[in-house]
Amino acid sequence: MHLGSVTLYPDKFPTTERYPFNQRVLQETRQVTFSSPVTFFVGENGSGKTTLLTGICRRCGIHIWRGVSRSRVEVNPYEDKLGRYLSVQWIDKPVPGSFFASDLFRAFAQVLDEMASDDPGQLRYFGGKSLLTQSHGQSIMSMFRARYKIRGLYLLDEPETALSPKTQLALLALLQEMAKAGHAQFIIATHSPILMACPGAEIWNFDEAPLQTMRYEDTEHYKVYRDFMVNMPAYLEGSNADSE
Repeated sequence: MHLGSVTLYPDKFPTTERYPFNQRVLQETRQVTFSSPVTFFVGENGSGKTTLLTGICRRCGIHIWRGVSRSRVEVNPYEDKLGRYLSVQWIDKPVPGSFFASDLFRAFAQVLDEMASDDPGQLRYFGGKSLLTQSHGQSIMSMFRARYKIRGLYLLDEPETALSPKTQLALLALLQEMAKAGHAQFIIATHSPILMACPGAEIWNFDEAPLQTMRYEDTEHYKVYRDFMVNMPAYLEGSNADSE
């Protein structure tokens, strides 16, 4: 454990009309505490999971890799400012870390390959093999296995996006292994009931304001997948009827 808690200051938000400061869960939450080496942020799309995750990341001084900047129809001046309106409380002292998002990983892998063309030794920090020569899921797991052996705080945004169920199980095993080792702490925004099943993990529900923890079996993700597997014939019959 490295990060003990995050405190939000809604009364200091510069606006309540624009993203991210217009999100109710951020306006009504004062503190998020961490009592497990593995913490999950869960909730529907647009509920604020990634928003808070990136805000924590910036406040902790962890770099968020970005690809090539593109022109936009409308620029939101508040989009990346949440980190200024929260504070972090370290248990001992600040540690280094990293931020992962599947949609940014490809651009990172390309730049790493360019650096490795001049200094192949760079690859030893990422599994010892070019990430571009592996499948997307394989390259992600190669990086995870190499990176998460290093003491630090690791923030992941929906890492399951490019991972098969089998590879998600491999990531789940890695999270358990690193948590037991005691040097890595993970905060993960996810929709994966496989990852959420990590023993001893803490789950924060972003579908309610203010934020509260919840049991794995009470998550919407678990319930939907369980009900589908138990009642699959009924679901399929309903789907066929709708298509007629």
